[in-house]
Amino acid sequence: MKRRSALQTLASLPLAAPVSGALLGALGASAQAQAWPTRPIRFIVPFAPGGANDLMARSAAQGASQVLGQPVVIENRPGAGGTIGSEAAAKSAPDGYTFLISAAGVISNSMIKRNMPYKDSDLVPVAMIALAPSVILVAPNSPYKSLKDLIEASKAAGGLHFATAGTGSTPHFVAEMLNTRYGARLEPVPYKSGSESTTALLGGQIAATSEASIVSLNYLKSGKLRGLATTWVKRIDTYPGLATATEQGYPEIRIAHWAGLHAPRGTAPEVIEKMAAAIDAAMKSQAVQERLIPLGIQPIGGTRADFERFIDAERARLGATVKAAGMKED
Repeated sequence: MKRRSALQTLASLPLAAPVSGALLGALGASAQAQAWPTRPIRFIVPFAPGGANDLMARSAAQGASQVLGQPVVIENRPGAGGTIGSEAAAKSAPDGYTFLISAAGVISNSMIKRNMPYKDSDLVPVAMIALAPSVILVAPNSPYKSLKDLIEASKAAGGLHFATAGTGSTPHFVAEMLNTRYGARLEPVPYKSGSESTTALLGGQIAATSEASIVSLNYLKSGKLRGLATTWVKRIDTYPGLATATEQGYPEIRIAHWAGLHAPRGTAPEVIEKMAAAIDAAMKSQAVQERLIPLGIQPIGGTRADFERFIDAERARLGATVKAAGMKED
């Protein structure tokens, strides 16, 4: 029996099926994700420079840049309660080079606004960055010395004015949590920003407001304003004398000014996991902690799964407040 040549044997084998375009695309995307990043990355901040969200974003960008070996640039796109910047991120190419610095509005805006230019599902959670507890503030000559004083006085007076930074802002949620959970009668007064709210409080135009710890601490330490409570689960490390709302008997007053990272839907999972790991490493670095903690900001980090659980819990809590208070767009 004649021995077949290698060429004859090869020729007798069935031809392989052509590789589909979808499979080629998937293989290419996987290879691209493995090589990522190969150029600068953009973080869109949906607020103006200088605020708590912006400061947390810049610390995350600097730390992630060092981990990933590529520049991470900040692009501020403020307006419409964070919707303008969030829309820009949601509609960006999901190529791993654009991310959103998210805040509570990425959860609550669709609950409150009549028209949204993007869907919640157009943005996917990546990682938690940090949070700044909110502080409930009154003027230094105010008769209210505790959170209970403020709540009881609002009931007795038939209502007190409480400044907010607009519908759906963290101060608005603070006021409505006090109203719907504990029977306070605080009338939210919307201002354009937290700085305007603080000015109104200093001028005696309203009874109280709340503001992020990064802003509040300067007023507290100088004696220009008095803090009644901090609204997160632990006291502020750099101002430990101020009790939490929970410690004062109001455990459902739990909210903070937080910053996280979201990506456009369709971003490769490998890229998201790499970015989450970079943010976690940045937030755990000594340099970032030494920069943020003295400002009253708590670096968080963690895994993508941790952030997803946080988002789900916040959506449930904030959604309940929106429904109970009937919060709607101005």
